[in-house]
Amino acid sequence: MSRECCGPDQPVDARSGAGPVPGEEHPPGEHEELAPWWRDRALALPLVSGLLWVTGLLLGWLGLELSALIAHIMGLAAGAWTFAPGAIRRLVAGQGRGRLGVGLLMVIAAIGAVLLGHVGEAAALAFLFSIAETLEDRAMDRAKQGLRALLSLIPATARVSRLDGEQVVPAAEVREMDILVVGAGERIATDAVVVTGRSWLDTSPITGESTPVEVGSGDHVLAGSVNGSGTLTVEATADGRDNSLTQIVRLVEQAHAAKGERARLADRIARPLVPLVLIAAAIVAAFGFVIGDPNTWIERALVVLVAASPCALAIAVPVTVISAIGSASRLGVVIKSGVAFEQLGTISTVAFDKTGTLTRNQPRVVAVHTTAGRSRDDVLGMAAALEAASSHPLAEAITAAAPARSTATEVQEHPGHGLTGTVAGQAVRVGSPRWVDPGPLAEQARSLAAAGMSVVVVEADGRPAGVIGARDELRPEAAETIASLHGYGVTTVMLTGDNTLTAKAIAEQAGIVQVHAEQLPADKAAHIQRLTDAAPTAMIGDGINDAPALASATVGIAMGVTGSAAAIESADVAFTGTDLRLIPAALAHARRGRRIMTGNIALALAIIIVLFPLALLGVLGLAAVVLVHEIAEVVVIANGLRAARPRHRALPAPLPDRPTTPATGPAEAVRQ
Repeated sequence: MSRECCGPDQPVDARSGAGPVPGEEHPPGEHEELAPWWRDRALALPLVSGLLWVTGLLLGWLGLELSALIAHIMGLAAGAWTFAPGAIRRLVAGQGRGRLGVGLLMVIAAIGAVLLGHVGEAAALAFLFSIAETLEDRAMDRAKQGLRALLSLIPATARVSRLDGEQVVPAAEVREMDILVVGAGERIATDAVVVTGRSWLDTSPITGESTPVEVGSGDHVLAGSVNGSGTLTVEATADGRDNSLTQIVRLVEQAHAAKGERARLADRIARPLVPLVLIAAAIVAAFGFVIGDPNTWIERALVVLVAASPCALAIAVPVTVISAIGSASRLGVVIKSGVAFEQLGTISTVAFDKTGTLTRNQPRVVAVHTTAGRSRDDVLGMAAALEAASSHPLAEAITAAAPARSTATEVQEHPGHGLTGTVAGQAVRVGSPRWVDPGPLAEQARSLAAAGMSVVVVEADGRPAGVIGARDELRPEAAETIASLHGYGVTTVMLTGDNTLTAKAIAEQAGIVQVHAEQLPADKAAHIQRLTDAAPTAMIGDGINDAPALASATVGIAMGVTGSAAAIESADVAFTGTDLRLIPAALAHARRGRRIMTGNIALALAIIIVLFPLALLGVLGLAAVVLVHEIAEVVVIANGLRAARPRHRALPAPLPDRPTTPATGPAEAVRQ
């Protein structure tokens, strides 16, 4: 029966406490479908109970009292069978760890009604409680159904290239480094990197990005993506049972294990309420013996027992959280816990990392200034010869821009500064203006930095040869996202390790006013802590250096669920894609979920507050109280399921890239 009211009927996974492990119970490509209500076996006994109860009422109206009594007894037995054995078993075995369940209240009320001769009311109680509990369980299953359906994005089989030809194997048996062949229109079985071929991938079910993504040799592809018209050969980078998509499912299924503030509030109210209700009912019954009318007051005690039961309160929050988190995952937003979901709805400040978050982290050389006697190709060639030994993003930009380069020898990297080496007999240094003095090109270096570029100075034989400006382009949707956040009343801040001139230039393009540049990871974390002390703050980043700040924020948000492992581990929320417009959509979704949770708690408490005095004064009988109480519970469940339908417009297509224009003039920048 109900996991919230009556406790779990199945053991949970010992590692997370959140339920069975997705990869073990539901292999990739398979998920358990929720049967239509008319074929749901769990509804059979409650429906039989209801039919027998109605039959008993009709037989009684026809004057067939014995037949009516038999029908009501059978209806009571059918309904009670769904919750009474479990309630009694938990009470005797101590499975509830000292917590008395709502099911026990219903058992006591039904037994009392029978002893008082109200078999029909007892049958009504058993039917209404059992049907409400079964519908509640079905609602919880439905809330998780959308998440489980994500696994259907993984195909059942995959074509693996072997030495003796292609073989079709179950997707779950794909192993890392297997070579897969993906034809036109086929789904990719696991995370991989393209070996040969070129095509377009539809990643919208996974990342929320609405337009196909072009991929070619060397590009990473995600499990569940749909291939376009080309044929791809890809090398698996993850096993079929442990890829980015199964990770999303695993994270979200664990979400309801950590309860948020409102869930704890509901628990704090519901936990002591059950014994208090039992005490109150006992006092009411004892009062009847004192005044000499025990039958009347015992009956009222049973009605009070039902009226004050907190089942609706217990389910008020969990069904909302599970529904909202499941639907968020379909937007490309993975929320790791109920706590994170509720806190996400309180955010009033959002802090952004710059590189890789607001920008693409794909810098391109857009300007080169040289000293007299040096050509553009000379400067780029010397720099590229040294940078070929580095994996830094600026190195990739410089080597890509050099039409031809010599071979460098004796190359040494100086972390945080740059590189040294010998190129064509010349001693060459390449690095930031803080390490290599640009000399006569100082004004040009400052100008490039002021235009939002990172600056690299090239020195040959102790003399400046040139300065190179590389621009990491702002994401095309960044300005739109910042404007949208400001429209929600959210303050935005940039935290970056880049130099002040470059940071301010990027922030101005994005529309961010508060900029804190030249921040080390510890500085970012300390600044986030100060912001969090003042107001609920979210930090958004994607790199290892962002991990301390992500952990310090009220809510840490990692860009790209397959990005830096440290960032993902430290974050509370992860975006499977990189479209920044997911941020305002996620905040709006969480705020709406909090409103629904608050309404559910208020409604559940109002039902108890209203029904208790009416039951105590005898205004409502047992059947009427049961009916009102269970209808209210169904209303709470239906309201919670609304959180699965976020009110937001579909993400628009990505904006065109901004044109890059070379800048001239003065600057100072650092090598990132």
